[in-house]
Amino acid sequence: MPPGPALAPAPGHQGIFAHRFGPSSLCIHLPRGRRAAQGDDSGTAKRQGRIMDRTTAQLVDFALQSQYAALSPQAVHECKRRLIDTLGCALGAFDEPLSAMARAVASRSQGDPSARIWGSRAASTPENAAFANGVMLRLMDISDTYLGKARGHPSDVTAAVLAAADIAHADGRAVIAANAAAYDIYCSLCDAHDWNARGWDQPVYAVLAAVVGAGKLLDLEREQFANAIALALVPNMAMTQTRRGPLSSWKGCAGANAARNAVFAALLARDGFTGPTAIFEGEGGLFDIAGQFEWHLPDPGCMVGRTHIKTLPVCYHGQSAVLLALDMRKRLPVERVKEIRVEAYRTAVDMMGNDPSRWAPTTHETADHSLPYTIAIAFLDGAVTESSFERARFTDPQVVALMQKVKVDEDPALTALYPDGAPGRLTVVMDSGEVETAEMRYPTGHAKSAITDAEVEEKFCGMLEKRNMRGACSEVLGRLWQLEQARDVGAEVVDRLARQ
Repeated sequence: MPPGPALAPAPGHQGIFAHRFGPSSLCIHLPRGRRAAQGDDSGTAKRQGRIMDRTTAQLVDFALQSQYAALSPQAVHECKRRLIDTLGCALGAFDEPLSAMARAVASRSQGDPSARIWGSRAASTPENAAFANGVMLRLMDISDTYLGKARGHPSDVTAAVLAAADIAHADGRAVIAANAAAYDIYCSLCDAHDWNARGWDQPVYAVLAAVVGAGKLLDLEREQFANAIALALVPNMAMTQTRRGPLSSWKGCAGANAARNAVFAALLARDGFTGPTAIFEGEGGLFDIAGQFEWHLPDPGCMVGRTHIKTLPVCYHGQSAVLLALDMRKRLPVERVKEIRVEAYRTAVDMMGNDPSRWAPTTHETADHSLPYTIAIAFLDGAVTESSFERARFTDPQVVALMQKVKVDEDPALTALYPDGAPGRLTVVMDSGEVETAEMRYPTGHAKSAITDAEVEEKFCGMLEKRNMRGACSEVLGRLWQLEQARDVGAEVVDRLARQ
């Protein structure tokens, strides 16, 4: 949602606590009833003889005051839906080679305390467990998405939240509150600024969000929290080159790295490390290098229900077009298709149809971010699944031939509908001259075209089936739906994710 005017709350953001900062201005809105730390006349607050800039102080206040009791029943329920979806995505990718590599890296180090690696009996240092779990949850590109001025996958934060919960022996209510707060920060930062257009990648806002969630569960004091935020942000300004040209395995690991670094920053701060000062407002701080923007902090739990759950293992910007292709394939014989025209919004074209590699993918990561490839697979197979991205398919003559019939263009009218929707239009020209066109604004799973709880469960159980664990679905789902009753989430929930 676009921010409201200065000193006025955006829709759904009720606070009006606003300040202007120096040459690069930020207007930050805190929810009603919250107050920022009292600072000096320059808009800063003292900490340990050093300086906490006003934005850091407000962010710490938000983190400390975001409690389970402040969440609406709907927010709690939506948080559970996202946790179920996220854990399912991770378990579905457990046996993938890159997942095994990430677990192998994590297993080289042991922590005291340690955190669990999901789906196994293994454990590692909290930060390395967060990395391994974060790789698994993103690997199949079927985890949730948020679209704003920037975009990304908010569930990346969950790897950090559950690692911190593990070593803190946190209860279910604390985990729900921490995950919801992390989603609030992630999504509100996406709404605030087009980070991606300026060359900054998703981990910039992911690490800030994740350190809020982890810091809450580690029960950081105010000064520790401020240091954790500084130690998370300053060393982790990631570049969008991760998502340009042919895509590497790092495409799905960057968010996991943010989760790892957030946990590490929180642990450093807890043990007494201090971070740089004035990280937002100082010369060389975030506003100086990222430019001017307004940032509205939402009411607790406001954002999690606005994220979109994927139904296909495809970059979110291609969901509408691929769903349309799957439907049209039922009526149109693929051998008679002469041309396929895809019209989409600017971001979709940039991400999935604006580079030669999208017509000749050589990696899974490039293929699931290719409109020509995913649409060709949809028409040829009638389904797009994890097996659609096996390397042999990239050079399959039928796939290659059909990809060459796909043209991708921006339609400014569709761009105007983004990010409220993720629209796509598909036009198929047959060899007879027959033309069929279809359009979709909100793909299945979008917050405005939400899937049901039963469909969330079915996706989860389908992922567990990949590990021959479908029989465990009922018990695990029962524990997740009743998460607020858990006294120790690691022991009572995460342990149940391991194959018995």
